[in-house]
Amino acid sequence: MRPSKRSPDEMRTVSMERNVARYAEGSCLIKFGQTHVLCTASLEEKAPSWLRGSGKGWVTAEYSMLPRATVERTRRESTSGKQSGRTQEIQRLIGRSLRSVVDLTQLGEKQITLDCDVIQADGGTRTAAITGAWIALHDCIHWMKSRSIITGNPLRDHVAAVSCGIVKGVPVIDLDYPEDSSAETDANFVMTGSGGIVEVQGTAEGKPFSEAELLSLMALAKNGIAGLVAMQKAAIG
Repeated sequence: MRPSKRSPDEMRTVSMERNVARYAEGSCLIKFGQTHVLCTASLEEKAPSWLRGSGKGWVTAEYSMLPRATVERTRRESTSGKQSGRTQEIQRLIGRSLRSVVDLTQLGEKQITLDCDVIQADGGTRTAAITGAWIALHDCIHWMKSRSIITGNPLRDHVAAVSCGIVKGVPVIDLDYPEDSSAETDANFVMTGSGGIVEVQGTAEGKPFSEAELLSLMALAKNGIAGLVAMQKAAIG
């Protein structure tokens, strides 16, 4: 039995609340159980300097965790003068994931920044951030279209993410912190609404995992992400 009493293929309760940040062009407060992430999308009317003149725009992301998102207070990274390697890795993952479903040419020479701030952490913050950031990105693009800033639709598909792992020999989906901290294998899957694979991150914490175990985790992730995409569709109405 999992600590949360869930079955191996059962996700935590997920909710997606739009329009929670008054000034952002798009926003979503997403909850995967006790993991809560505020995702906002901000439009800049110019592309990064290295893209100027190319006709293409850019989608990027920043990620942070509030000091009391965890049981004990963690120091703000801004006070140390640099981001941790973990933070940089996660925000790059979020950016790659969102760009995989955006036609940057249709976006034009503009930049959308997705800020993903973890309010409360209980495992799976990066997967929740990706899933919620898609909602914020969608609403930002809708905001742009409604004001004739763009005419086409740069957003080609949905994208969502979920964690899976092997805990006490059993493949399970959507690990909370007690499972994440004790899993023999920990993996994150990012997939599109049409079933395309954007990224797979998998690590054996103890003994190596087998191909059969990887495929079992993939099957769990496909089902879980299909459910998340259905929720995204329902959220945007």
